[in-house]
Amino acid sequence: MSTSADPLAALAGLPGVTESVDSVRKAVDRVYGHRVMRRRSGEITAEAALRGARGNAALSGADWALEEVRRRTDFGADDEARAVGAALRLAAEAGQLLSIWRQSPLRVLARLHLVAAGGAGTDERDAMIGRPRLAGEPVAEPLVSFPLPAADEVAGRLEGLSEVIIAGGSAPALVTAAVVHGELMALRPFGSYNGLVARTAERIVMINSGLDPKGVCPGEVGHAELGSEAYLAALEGYLSGTAEGMAAWIAHCGRAIGLGARESMAVCEALQRGAA
Repeated sequence: MSTSADPLAALAGLPGVTESVDSVRKAVDRVYGHRVMRRRSGEITAEAALRGARGNAALSGADWALEEVRRRTDFGADDEARAVGAALRLAAEAGQLLSIWRQSPLRVLARLHLVAAGGAGTDERDAMIGRPRLAGEPVAEPLVSFPLPAADEVAGRLEGLSEVIIAGGSAPALVTAAVVHGELMALRPFGSYNGLVARTAERIVMINSGLDPKGVCPGEVGHAELGSEAYLAALEGYLSGTAEGMAAWIAHCGRAIGLGARESMAVCEALQRGAA
């Protein structure tokens, strides 16, 4: 990924991307303009984090009902429970890493993986936690079976992505968020939990950009609602590297964030009615 002349800015001119950017902006603005947001934004943020975690886990094979996620306290029983626990920890951690993201995105990604995995242990598998995979190391990623780039390519592309983020630029937040998400899914740099980390990173970009500073428009909700089949089809477009494929992926991420905004609007309405 070249870092010259803001490479992401060109993506904003792809067919349909401007419309996606505008649609996301309007959806986010509607949530922030709701009267409940002005009085009870903390509650909306907390509920968005919970619902975002549920959606994030759903796309990693743990499609639990919201109330099950809300009431459970044991997340170590099996793979699904561990995925839900990881998603909840990531949702809680994301807000603590905003100041670091623009200075050291690779450090943030390593921290996200460490949090998702629940900390480092002592066996061979645990030695992979919190760092990109090395040559020959396996990757466990539910639902995603696209070919894996070699470890040396992963290292180079992660460094390129980091440089683009640190440099900043004029690309809209949606474009940057979609590219960060798509690139991490393409690379799957860690031995596990890549999807959870990638979707959390998308959310961090949206918050850190100032477009959704309170984190009340969780794209993870929309990604889950749109479903794994649509997610993988759009991701395949990103992997193709074509203008059409990239535009389709950005539009898909835009629809997901719009659905996350709609979810929070429903929460605002429920709070206004005294129903939640």
